[in-house]
Amino acid sequence: MRTIEWHDGAVKMIDQRLLPGEFKINTYTDYHDVADAIRTMVIRGAPAIGAAAGLGLALAAVHSPAEDRTALRGELEEAAAVLRRSRPTAVNLFWAINRMLRRADDPALTDPADLRQALIHEAQTIADEDVAINRRIGAHGARLIQDGDNILHHCNTGALATVDYGTALGVIRAAHESGKKIHVYVDETRPRLQGARLTAWELEQAGIPYTLIVDNAAGHFMRTGQVDVVLVGSDRTAANGDVANKIGTYKLAVVAQANGIPFYPVVPTSTIDLSLPSGDDIPIEERDPEEVLGLQWASDGSPIAPANARAANPAFDVTPHRYVTGIVTENGVAYPPFKLSLARMVHGE
Repeated sequence: MRTIEWHDGAVKMIDQRLLPGEFKINTYTDYHDVADAIRTMVIRGAPAIGAAAGLGLALAAVHSPAEDRTALRGELEEAAAVLRRSRPTAVNLFWAINRMLRRADDPALTDPADLRQALIHEAQTIADEDVAINRRIGAHGARLIQDGDNILHHCNTGALATVDYGTALGVIRAAHESGKKIHVYVDETRPRLQGARLTAWELEQAGIPYTLIVDNAAGHFMRTGQVDVVLVGSDRTAANGDVANKIGTYKLAVVAQANGIPFYPVVPTSTIDLSLPSGDDIPIEERDPEEVLGLQWASDGSPIAPANARAANPAFDVTPHRYVTGIVTENGVAYPPFKLSLARMVHGE
């Protein structure tokens, strides 16, 4: 099934917090619960978050008691405000919400029933487009992968991070499906272990050879010549090519450049924010310190850190564009100068 989908007036999504130990599908009929699912990472990954936001607004419309267009439009604004607060860094969240509200503003949709149906259709279109976009990304990116390559991958960018297929992991899938013999080094991705829990699980489903490594081992494998290319995702990419991605991405890019290894973020153009001049303008989500302090280590189940320890837990970091070889999109691969090439990719030129 897809990571998230609409079914009979409800939103169904895979609960990614439970994988790989349990495969569970959650059902939501209230947009507040969808916002909470985004915040608590039931669903995660920029494209999947965008789809969830769109479907959350569709839920708000369908289950609203409003009997006229003006009242319904007002409730949609309230729902949009709730959804916007769920996670600040992934620009797809805001992109999808704005797209849904633009659809709601169509002056031809005077009947609330027609407006509700239009929003369901728009949300489903966002989801369908994501799958098609990821397939195109995979085709472009697979050309960068050589037969026999060892690929280093951070976090999770597969079908679980999107509606289906994946971005950076979609490139890996496309290369594998084309018959190339590849191998993936999977960063575990502290503190929530998306690499160990999700990427490794997806690679097993696809039959792609992989080796799980601790985050701090990536530099060793790059220095010793065991990595040919680094592929990552992006939750927001600034106009100059600076990339905000899962915490730990920046150091991978620096070490990759030091060892002459190409570093490619793989992004749908919906994650490119041309309104932001640089990565310094990207808001960085700070998550609950308990995600760091609560890691279980001792055999008795006690936390790894002392009881009075404090922790900082930024969910993302920014990789400056000078460390980026190219940025793979559904419209091709953007190369420096990114201010020009990313604008062309966004506008489909």
